[in-house]
Amino acid sequence: MKNYTITVNGNVYDVTVDEAAEGAPVAAAPKAAPKAAPKAAAGAQGSVKITAPMPGKILAIKAAAGKAVKKGEAVLVLEAMKMENEIVAPQDGTIASVNASVGASVEAGEVLATMN
Repeated sequence: MKNYTITVNGNVYDVTVDEAAEGAPVAAAPKAAPKAAPKAAAGAQGSVKITAPMPGKILAIKAAAGKAVKKGEAVLVLEAMKMENEIVAPQDGTIASVNASVGASVEAGEVLATMN
């Protein structure tokens, strides 16, 4: 019997594989592994949340914590449905934290960054 940890679409599974008599592996039913700890914020949380409008993958971070941004300025780039979408600042302010990292998969409504 062998144990493996497999990640599929951002979900982590622990899988146990039994060796059959002929040596061909037979997979047992996967058990969901505990969710990873929430992403650590880069600094203190701000009062204005910038959320993902749709599920996707973070391609770039355009504004780091501490950077002053204007309303409509790109903060992150999110790839969804093979399209690059700029996630913009909803108002003038300063980025307080960036809660996502490049390459991370995010869900709709997930907080990507905060600002003051």
